[in-house]
Amino acid sequence: MSMSQTLAPHLPYLRRYARALTGSQVSGDAHVRAALAALLEGGHSLMEGVPPRVGLYRLFHAIWQSGAEHYDETAGAPAGKSPEGRLRSLSATKRAALLLTAVEAFSLEEAAFIVDESPEDVERAILDAQKTIDSQLASKVLIIEDEPIIALDLENLVTELGHKVVAIAATKDDAVAKARSERPGLVLADINLGEGGSGIDAVSEILASFDIPVIFITAYPEKLLTGERPEPTYLIAKPFLPETVQATVGQALFFHPVAKEAA
Repeated sequence: MSMSQTLAPHLPYLRRYARALTGSQVSGDAHVRAALAALLEGGHSLMEGVPPRVGLYRLFHAIWQSGAEHYDETAGAPAGKSPEGRLRSLSATKRAALLLTAVEAFSLEEAAFIVDESPEDVERAILDAQKTIDSQLASKVLIIEDEPIIALDLENLVTELGHKVVAIAATKDDAVAKARSERPGLVLADINLGEGGSGIDAVSEILASFDIPVIFITAYPEKLLTGERPEPTYLIAKPFLPETVQATVGQALFFHPVAKEAA
C-alpha cells in the first residue's frame, strides 16, 4: 500500500483537528498541507514502528510548532489580570493535549508522543486547559436538533459546563427566528433536521445576520470532511462523548471574542 493510501483515511480528521486547534479553517488546512508537502518532498518522514495515524499527527505538530503563524496565546495582557489575560496564558500545547484526547480519541500516551511531552505533563495540561476554558467562557447557547432526546442530552451537557441554553429549535425556520431573538453566543447544530429542513441552511441564514461560532453535530462526519468543499471548523460526530462536546465547545469559544461578549 502506498503512503498516500495509508494516510488518506486519516486526513479528514487531521483537518478537523487542525482547524479546531488554530481556530480557523484556512490556517488549519494550510498547516495540514504544509505537513503533507514536507512528507512528500522528503523533508520529514513518519517514524518507523509507529501507527500511521499517530505518526501523521506528530508530523503535523512538528510542522505547526516550527511555524511563526500559529496562534500566540501568551501575547498581550499578563495572566490573572483579566479573563482575557488568563486565556492568553493558556498555551497551545495544553489545548492540543485536550483536543487530541477528548476529540481525536488518542490515548494519553499517544497524545504525549504526538506533542513530544511526558504523559504526566500532558495529563496536567489537559486538566489545566479545561479548567481555564470552562471558567472563563460561559456563553448563551442555541441548540438546533430535531431529536428530543439528543437535544436534552446536549442541553444538560452545556448547562453543566456553565453555559445557558437560551433556545432549542427542531426546524430551520424556528432556528433562524430564535437565533435572531435570543442572540446566542454559540450554536450547536445538527446537519439533518428531517422534515424540518437542513441545519446547514439554518446556520447559513443565522451567520448572514451576525457572527457567532457554530459546532455541527452529525452521525456522518465523512460526508462533510471530504476536502472538496468548504468544511466546518468545528464538527462533532454522533454518538458523542461528553468530553468531546466539552473540548469542542471550549475551543470554539476560545477563538471567538464576540461569543464571549454575548454571554
